[in-house]
Amino acid sequence: MVEILILKDIAIIFALSVISLLICHRIKLPSIVGFLLAGLLIGPYGWGLVKSVHEVEILAEIGIVLLLFAIGIEFSIKDLINSKRAVLIGGSLQVLMTIAIMFILARQLNFDPNKSIFAGFLVALSSTAIVLRTLQDRNELFSAHGRVILSILIFQDIIIVPMLIFTPLLSGNTENIIGSMLVLGLKGIAVILAVILLARYVVPRVLHQVVRTRSRELFLLSTALICIAVAWSTNELGLSLGLGAFLAGLVVSESEYSYQALEGILPFKIVFTSFFFVSVGMLLNTNQFITDALAIVGAATLIVIIKTILVIGVALLLGMSSRSAIIVGLALSQVGEFSFILSKAGISSNLLDQNVYQIFLAVAILTMAVTPLLINIAPRIADIVSCWPFLSIFRHGSYRHLAEETKLRTLKDHLVIIGFGVNGKNIARAARSSNIPYVIMEMNPDTVRSKRKEGEPILYGDATGREALKQVAIDQARIAVVAISDPVGTRRIAKQIHELNPSAYIIVRTRFVSEMLALYELGANEVIPEEFETSVEIFTRVLMKYLIPRDDIEKFINEIRSQSYEMFRGLYQRASTLQDLQTHLPEIEISAIRLGKDSPIVGKTIDEAQIRTKFGANVLAIVRDQKLTANPESSHDLKIGDVLYIIGPHDCCNKASRSVSGSK
Repeated sequence: MVEILILKDIAIIFALSVISLLICHRIKLPSIVGFLLAGLLIGPYGWGLVKSVHEVEILAEIGIVLLLFAIGIEFSIKDLINSKRAVLIGGSLQVLMTIAIMFILARQLNFDPNKSIFAGFLVALSSTAIVLRTLQDRNELFSAHGRVILSILIFQDIIIVPMLIFTPLLSGNTENIIGSMLVLGLKGIAVILAVILLARYVVPRVLHQVVRTRSRELFLLSTALICIAVAWSTNELGLSLGLGAFLAGLVVSESEYSYQALEGILPFKIVFTSFFFVSVGMLLNTNQFITDALAIVGAATLIVIIKTILVIGVALLLGMSSRSAIIVGLALSQVGEFSFILSKAGISSNLLDQNVYQIFLAVAILTMAVTPLLINIAPRIADIVSCWPFLSIFRHGSYRHLAEETKLRTLKDHLVIIGFGVNGKNIARAARSSNIPYVIMEMNPDTVRSKRKEGEPILYGDATGREALKQVAIDQARIAVVAISDPVGTRRIAKQIHELNPSAYIIVRTRFVSEMLALYELGANEVIPEEFETSVEIFTRVLMKYLIPRDDIEKFINEIRSQSYEMFRGLYQRASTLQDLQTHLPEIEISAIRLGKDSPIVGKTIDEAQIRTKFGANVLAIVRDQKLTANPESSHDLKIGDVLYIIGPHDCCNKASRSVSGSK
């Protein structure tokens, strides 16, 4: 019966979450607000629909573990070392300054000194789950401000353990507190050494053997085992689960299969982190909130303002620009989820009574609820505030972060080769001899390891997943060649590449002619069927044996290829011809404009339309009634429904499109 009750509660959580997310999507609110709203409605202080509150809290813990594991995979040990200044200096300053300010304020409210310090503990922590989730959604995790935010959050996740140990001291229980701190330090050193050893010598070798089996199930289970085992081990040592999960992610990040691991874990992370946000919403006592609404809103506002100002000061001390510092300050202005754990320890130590505890929960949840909104509007606020006189002197800053250095090395206008069989090797050889920048993605771990030693820019990954394609900067690629033997995988890869980079020129190798049309529809620009090309090669050799002149054979081959590919490609051939030009000239753009009935140039000639004179773009071709007229004469008349292909700089094409299309 317990399992059935849990299943029912999970169904209720998902149902209310879906409804809340749909509403938030319609009114353009962040998804986290939807989860918090769902938790508020179904929790014990709402409609009381969910009975398995404890079980939901356990699922929420798993969500935090998976979130931090994924962050660890993306971060890597090298990144952490490069961010040590922001972690140690930025994190410690932020925590200590917040505790000091809250101590002063709490003393003004007649709290005794110990409770005032504990109040500083509670407010000093920020929400790792909400902030990182929002930054991931905005693709800002590895920006300058994202790195500093993550660094400070890492310090907060570490400092929660000493805070938990120090809490009994504040309550007057001083039994062996120095010994506990010493043991904690030794445990921390042991964990760091263990992580370095695992990352350097153990996990990469284990994952290599797992990957060689080509079993996705085995790889996924192995990745999950590493995450859970390291998190559990750190928890047993008295450290937090979240810290252990982050360290597990760092361990996996040092292997060449990190993005494959991230791809597998993402769906589970999404599901379980939703439980965390729902569980936070379930904690809020709506009656308490209504009774003390003014005090709660006032306290929440004061905390947000204080933490924002303090974090801005810390970020400026780290050398950040005023704009980035303001974004960091607003992002870390809330109370964190680990404060809930700390608050329960405070109740046990008589540092909080139930009334203050409920007010604290309401304040904390309110600050968490507004966090996604604050992060979303932070750039606009920063643009305005950073120009104020006392902040303008920090406009540029001196902070350099790894993301900037990585960005300098990011590939652009490169060739992506998916699959390193015979075709992939020949393409790579041709690209290398022509000095074309390229990167290879391959699923065979032995091939990846051996070719990497030879200096090939080759990475391990399953290109059917978006994370793997992002690893090879597919969004910046000029051409992508898919040369694998799996027809289902080929279709998925072509679709993913087209969605991630619609301007990429996609060339696909397939075994059968019957696959061509489906691949064109999925976004491929050129499809080369081995079945057809093999037949061409066979009759070429037959004709040569009959001593047919080579020129006649070449002419016949060109005719056969032209007729056969046209039959399958249809309109795709015209699109490909135009995209060919854009492929070789990435600095210009080719745009298609359909002339509507309200177009100001309908009834005029190309010369009279003055597209080049007014907008700086040239008419390259016109399509009318499915017929293409390339390089039309200046006297060519323009009619409703014509599709004009124009060529020119991006802004010129945009201006022309808005002015002459005639669409409402």
